[in-house]
Amino acid sequence: MSIKIHYDKIKFRIRRTGELRRFLEKVIGDEELLPGDLNFIFTNDASIIQINREFLGHDYFTDVITFNNSEGSILNGEIYLSVDTIKRNAQEYKVKLYQEIARVMIHGVLHLCGYNDDSERSRKVMLKRQEELLKEFLKKV
Repeated sequence: MSIKIHYDKIKFRIRRTGELRRFLEKVIGDEELLPGDLNFIFTNDASIIQINREFLGHDYFTDVITFNNSEGSILNGEIYLSVDTIKRNAQEYKVKLYQEIARVMIHGVLHLCGYNDDSERSRKVMLKRQEELLKEFLKKV
C-alpha cells in the first residue's frame, strides 16, 4: 500500500501530508476497501485541461480528475489535481487552501471507492459524504 504525492510543472507543495495520507487510508478502510497504489499528482490548469480533453473529451478546467485502476477491493489509481483551480475555489468559497486541498483529495478517493457525481442523485450522495469526511478531518487538524 502506498499513497504518494507528486508535483508536475508547479512549485507549489502541500504541508502536513502525513495527516492527509492517514486520513485517506481511514476513509478507504471505512468503505471496507484496501488502499493499494494511489498517486496524487498536483499540476496546473494547462495540464488538467489537456488531460480532460484527451481522456474524457471535456473542454473545461476542473479541480480533480480520477483514473481508477482498482482490482477488486484494492484501490489503485491516479488522481490529478489542478492547484490553479483549487486556489480559485478556495478564494471563491472563502476557505483555507489546505481545506480545499483536503476536500478535492477526499473527492478523488471517493470516486475510487465507487461514488459518482454523474447524476443529480448520485452527486448529492457523494457530496454529502465528502463534506462529512472533510468535517471529520478538519476536527483532527
